[in-house]
Amino acid sequence: MNVNVARADLAEMYTRMSRIRAFEDAAMAIHASGEIMGPLHTSHGQEAEIVGACMALRLDDYMVGNHRSHGHPIGKGAALRGLMAELLAKSTGVCGGKGGSMHLADFSVGSLGETSIVGSGIPVAAGAALGARMQGLDRVSLCFFGDGATSEGAFHEGVNMAAVWHLPVVFLCENNGYGITTALSSVTLVTDIANKAAAYGIPGVIVDGQDVIAVYEVVMTAVQRARRGEGPTLVEAKTYRYEDHAVNMGRNLGYRSDEEIAEWRKRDPLHLFRARLSGEFDFSEEDLEKIERAAIDAVEDAVDFARKSPAPFAQSAFTDVFA
Repeated sequence: MNVNVARADLAEMYTRMSRIRAFEDAAMAIHASGEIMGPLHTSHGQEAEIVGACMALRLDDYMVGNHRSHGHPIGKGAALRGLMAELLAKSTGVCGGKGGSMHLADFSVGSLGETSIVGSGIPVAAGAALGARMQGLDRVSLCFFGDGATSEGAFHEGVNMAAVWHLPVVFLCENNGYGITTALSSVTLVTDIANKAAAYGIPGVIVDGQDVIAVYEVVMTAVQRARRGEGPTLVEAKTYRYEDHAVNMGRNLGYRSDEEIAEWRKRDPLHLFRARLSGEFDFSEEDLEKIERAAIDAVEDAVDFARKSPAPFAQSAFTDVFA
């Protein structure tokens, strides 16, 4: 692998990965206490593919996520206060306390929103890319979705439209092997999601989703291709989520073995990248601990901010609605 990443970008990658892990550790604890209402979907184990992909974008590029939604805006560089306040349904949340865990958006960093409807972000990302072209902008749209979304009609419709119109989109499938509790092998005979790209006449690339630099390089190639007007790419990141589909469900659904989870935990993306930073890239232990401590401090600040923030005012129920 030809590694050519600036030292400052390597530090930023580890910062964002550490922020995602610390944010979701805190969110899990708060959710368990009942302070966060509704389901909570975490991306423990998927931090590398999120950050690697987002780091290949410019700040003004678009990003569309999915129901596993905290990691994506953090990966795109969103501030933590508004995200945590949104989880706690506070007026200072990025969506005014109306969106909650599965519906985060932060336009200031190009995060157009997450959605709980599987696959629905794919045509949204294509639409954002079309809008950029119509405005004469060279923005690229990155779309995250899970392996289960590739069985939805929206996947075919969005990818096909983007391919035919050569839209500047990077479609990134977070293949963690399961759609909730259903193994990918039981719903499709295609072993590699990237192979589906051939049906649309676009490149399909497989990458190790636990390797943040590998993801960065693959997505950067796709972004550059898109920005040149050469159309979309389908990237499949082979990854794994350590927690259940939604955390704190209170029951063992038995669809994965302890041995399988343990094997994937040996390839924890934060541990792999930390070891690489301290070895290949000569980051000191002090450097790395400083990044980790700063991430925890930022999350603690966000939690404190969210708890002190007011609930939405009654009149806000009538804003941001169409009828």
